[in-house]
Amino acid sequence: MDYKNLSLYRPKMEYRRFGKTNKMVSVITLGGMRFKHTGVEPREHIPQDTLDQCRETVEKALAQGINLIETAHGYGKSEHAYGRVLNDELKLKRDAYFLMTKGNPKTAEETRTMVSNQLIALKTDYFDFYAWHGINTMGIQESACAKGGPVEELLKMKEEGIIKHIGFSTHAPLDVILKTIETDLFDFVNLHYYYFFQRNKAAIDLAETKDMGVFIISPNDKGGQLLNPPSKLVKLTDPLHPIQWNARFCLSHPGIHTLTFGLPVTAKFEHLNGIFPAPAPFSPEDARIKQVLDAQKLLDPYSGFDGYVMEKDPSGLNIPEILRFRLLWKCYDMKDFGLYRYNMFQEKGHWFPGNFPTMQNLKKIDLSRCPADVPLINLIKETHEELYRAKTKKQNLKHVFLKIYNFTKKRKWIYRLEN
Repeated sequence: MDYKNLSLYRPKMEYRRFGKTNKMVSVITLGGMRFKHTGVEPREHIPQDTLDQCRETVEKALAQGINLIETAHGYGKSEHAYGRVLNDELKLKRDAYFLMTKGNPKTAEETRTMVSNQLIALKTDYFDFYAWHGINTMGIQESACAKGGPVEELLKMKEEGIIKHIGFSTHAPLDVILKTIETDLFDFVNLHYYYFFQRNKAAIDLAETKDMGVFIISPNDKGGQLLNPPSKLVKLTDPLHPIQWNARFCLSHPGIHTLTFGLPVTAKFEHLNGIFPAPAPFSPEDARIKQVLDAQKLLDPYSGFDGYVMEKDPSGLNIPEILRFRLLWKCYDMKDFGLYRYNMFQEKGHWFPGNFPTMQNLKKIDLSRCPADVPLINLIKETHEELYRAKTKKQNLKHVFLKIYNFTKKRKWIYRLEN
């Protein structure tokens, strides 16, 4: 393939204007989180199999018409791998693709240092899109957007031409996302939204009114582990693969512009062509499949209670997500997805927060907000018994060593900043 003349190719890929950025981006973005060995330090050392995987993936993505490449400082080796592949291996012209990266620096000074290091890693002198990574709580939002803080520094770098457009990525509750959009500081937002998680539609609608670019995070992994769907789900979305159906569902909203695919790990290249054309609104066939999927919720008498009125419950349980995993297990046979995600609750973290239902935590649940005819405690217990898997000693040791490693790394980073 002639990478210097990409305009010669006519793939089935579709493109949408990424909001006020006015950039025409492919509706599928190549994500960079899951390359081999990506979390192994040092990040600048790229093993040959990582480099080969990155190069082959980028080549295939370009051949499919993908023109947006996404990574993050938090993705370990990803930025360095892309830097070598895009510049040294394929020798692409910088205007042949759009580049998005992310970071979550805590201060203006740290912002300047981090972005400078990312430019070096990716071997470029500007970023098309830069997102503050992980505005997941109101406290983080207030800190990131404070006067003299990191977002203000990013805006200065935008004025300098180092960053073309600034956005934010989020795993936050809906109210935090809405308030962050309403700051009017950002050109785009990266968030979660899929057929099996429609909570953030109001945020997408609000972003559309402000002409913001909307980027959907991980539709094939966090959207239901759709690369390995249960046979029931495959039958329900027939003749489309669940990956294709979910992509078409997302793209039926005109305010959504691109979906990140972790190719070839969480989706395969052969799935792409079945997505197009992706009409907005739905085609009659898409609407029929949605009716079939919607009807499955009738299989469980409690599927109508999503638990969002119980967000920020004093128990610390993530009740809406627990109920969602229960619904997917009961109605769609998506137990494997529930096992995967349920056991990722972070009792002290903000990326996927949620306590487990110990007897003590169950007693703290504020049932005054729950409909009287919903046996919430029993639903939570049932889900926990089915999906919870206690960590092995080996996993616990790994977790302890990881905490020690991260603490040591953080202290070294602070020492470098102070000296």
